[in-house]
Amino acid sequence: MRIAVPLEVTPGETRVSLIPETVGKLVKAGQEVVVQSGAGMRAYFTDQAYKDAGAAVVSNAREVYAKADLVAKVREPMQNAELGMHEADLIPEGTVYIGFLGRDKNSEAVKKLAARRVTAFSMEMIPRTSRAQKMDALSSMASIAGYKAALWGAGTLGKFFPLMMTAAGTIAPANVFILGAGVAGLQAIATCRRLGAVVEAFDVRPAVREEVQSLGAKFVGLELLAQEAVQAGGYAKELSEEHQRKERELIAISLKKADVVITTAAIPGKKAPLLITEAMVKEMKPGSVIVDLAADSGGNCELTEAGKDVRKHNVLIMGPVNVAASVPFHASQMYSRNVFALIQLMLTKEGKLNLNFDDDIIRDTCITRAAVETLAAGKA
Repeated sequence: MRIAVPLEVTPGETRVSLIPETVGKLVKAGQEVVVQSGAGMRAYFTDQAYKDAGAAVVSNAREVYAKADLVAKVREPMQNAELGMHEADLIPEGTVYIGFLGRDKNSEAVKKLAARRVTAFSMEMIPRTSRAQKMDALSSMASIAGYKAALWGAGTLGKFFPLMMTAAGTIAPANVFILGAGVAGLQAIATCRRLGAVVEAFDVRPAVREEVQSLGAKFVGLELLAQEAVQAGGYAKELSEEHQRKERELIAISLKKADVVITTAAIPGKKAPLLITEAMVKEMKPGSVIVDLAADSGGNCELTEAGKDVRKHNVLIMGPVNVAASVPFHASQMYSRNVFALIQLMLTKEGKLNLNFDDDIIRDTCITRAAVETLAAGKA
């Protein structure tokens, strides 16, 4: 099977879908891997490293897509400005595609892949099960986001994070409030605690209380919500307006004493829940910082602007997007291992492509599906 690793053309994207470590494993398993020159450079993986791993390195996008049986990418296909054409039009018909494609089957990228009779798998749709854990790219990237949010908060706050005993007296530790105790939130808690801050964390799911407390943070939550706040897969779900009102009242208490607030609350496939209103921001300490990790899905703060840092009411509000791309080496390493695990699931013991749609991971992750006869022709 021929696996293609193109250079990402999305502006600001620094990650690569497969790194030399993973490519080497695929080559040893009998797969042919073709990498576009420069594909790994923004993540600090050289063309020579890919060659040493056994990959063929080709000069341009047309060559890397030619005759591909499987395309591994990070982002969805888009217009390639250099070639003046859409990436989807370069993908051979009947090819398998793996990448972040979202959950919207009516998006432009998904429609174009369907038109090319490409069987595409969206990494956002990997089920949250123990069996699929090695393939869970969303969790991998969320962990990076939580880590970076903590560092950005510490780096922009005009105070120390830890308790310090100095010649000038005792310096009190910073107070950090984290909204959402999923993967990103838990990593943010752990990182802030390592930096010495006092941490509180809010979540609508009481079941995460023990995880929060195990990391040394105080749990803040509404016990009355219980299991009605959780949907299939362990994600938080949208709450009634009455519950949202009570939620904001509780959040407002912690906001007033926080130096740094990190928001991570998201509902898959929907706009991020509004947790911090402008009125709440006005009541925060002067000089405090909000890092809104939900910026690219609407933001948890009413004043967040995606991709920008804004100062309102003497509070800095950061709206970072594509946070994982700010840690390209390890983000690529983690994503590559996720993709490798999914590819392994698609292969027979003999290394032939075999898409078993009776498998829940294969079935649930597939967002476009070619005709059965296309999959069988020359692919198995």
